[in-house]
Amino acid sequence: MADNKYNKENESGLTETVVSVNRVTKVVKGGKRMSFNALVVVGDGAGKVGCGLGKANEVQAAIKKGSTRAQKNMISVSLRNTSIPHEIMGISGAGKVLLKPAVPGTGVIAGGSVRAVLEAVGVKDILTKSMGTANPFNVVYATIEALKGLRSKEDVAKIRNKEVAEI
Repeated sequence: MADNKYNKENESGLTETVVSVNRVTKVVKGGKRMSFNALVVVGDGAGKVGCGLGKANEVQAAIKKGSTRAQKNMISVSLRNTSIPHEIMGISGAGKVLLKPAVPGTGVIAGGSVRAVLEAVGVKDILTKSMGTANPFNVVYATIEALKGLRSKEDVAKIRNKEVAEI
């Protein structure tokens, strides 16, 4: 498993980060058939992020497929200034990720897979802890799940049919 990480801006202005590229071998009657899968994170740096898994016989084709899937699966994240509105835990499989808001100037305190997602979404100040597995697939999916669960004060007030001052 190679952790090839690179950032690239694609033609639509989104930042594309390859988190992981795996070589997969299938044993068939005539020998071994090799293919690749790539986990790609795409974001606009202003509150939208998505991740996608691409599988193909060549690395570049797998990355391209992952990028298009990530663009189709983008979510909007509610941010507060350069951080997140509140503390939250995301779980996917055995991967657990804790995200905590931080004061401006802290920076992104995160490991590789979590950092890729948070930088793509545009978070500048955050504290994170990845617990459970170190599998980049589960960690990225857990981070996305945590970001999906974020709610701003305005969102909560709207759900409860109250004013922001009442909350």
